[in-house]
Amino acid sequence: MLDIQRVLNQDRLLRALTGLNRKAFDELLDSFSLLYEQSRQSQPRQRAVGGGRKARLLSTQEKLFFILFYFKCYPTFDLAGIIFDLHRSQAHEWMHRLQPILEQTLGKQLALPERKLTSVEEFVVRFPEVERVMIDGTEHPIQRPKDPQQQQRNYSGKKRRHTRFSLGSSRPRQASAGIE
Repeated sequence: MLDIQRVLNQDRLLRALTGLNRKAFDELLDSFSLLYEQSRQSQPRQRAVGGGRKARLLSTQEKLFFILFYFKCYPTFDLAGIIFDLHRSQAHEWMHRLQPILEQTLGKQLALPERKLTSVEEFVVRFPEVERVMIDGTEHPIQRPKDPQQQQRNYSGKKRRHTRFSLGSSRPRQASAGIE
């Protein structure tokens, strides 16, 4: 099993495995612990306290490390099970149990990224300092336009022909285009 205390004592390892330094990890741990305990108390118990199989991830510190490690490295459940000395089904169950708690924790700290922007205007308001954006899309060949300006606008130096750029196509050829 991974020695979590060793990782927590080495800032470089902690950053590599979770993406956080020790100070950020400890700050996140306080809110995570509180929300984890609230979620445990809100669910009815199947057995009396102390009954049943003992968990491999004993402390909330280990649980937070597990879920942060999972989202940073995205190991398979088989690999996560080996690293944390769990069966793959338990790794799967822990991930699904801890994910909403981590999302709640990050949401309370206003640290969650915005998932979807629906327009260019929203993007500009959200990120005013950005000057250039690269968008992944597909270039479709078109017939060469007669107008010289249209020719210049539709010429793809990458494909060495005239193309039209579109987003969300199911074609396998991918290209990048800059929007200014």
